Amino acid sequence: MISINTPALLFPAITLMMLAYTNRFLALATLIRNLHGQYKQVGEDRDLIKAQITNLKKRLVLVKQMQASGIISFFFCVLSMLSFYLQYDHWAYGMFGLSLLSLLLSLGLSLNEIFISTRALEIELKDMLEE
Repeated sequence: MISINTPALLFPAITLMMLAYTNRFLALATLIRNLHGQYKQVGEDRDLIKAQITNLKKRLVLVKQMQASGIISFFFCVLSMLSFYLQYDHWAYGMFGLSLLSLLLSLGLSLNEIFISTRALEIELKDMLEE
């Protein structure tokens, strides 16, 4: 049996997760701005930069989806607590379940973004090894 306290336990976890996602977004924004400057300066050898840009575009979409599903999770968590408060237990259970599913989706997207991020580092390492 869950109560209003159970969804409340997700609040700090979701908040910390959103903070981590925001940090990822800010890191991506910095990388994109730096690459833009390099792209403007580099003459003909733009293949590495284009590969990085493609990778960053995928990661940016994933971070946006991660943040959206995290916010949806938070939203359903609040609705669950409200439903418990109003004594609509069936709604509360459903909202809490949707909150957990959204959180799970967000974590899955995060894992995918980590794999893509790792590939970006492999591109850099490959370029350095070829020189």
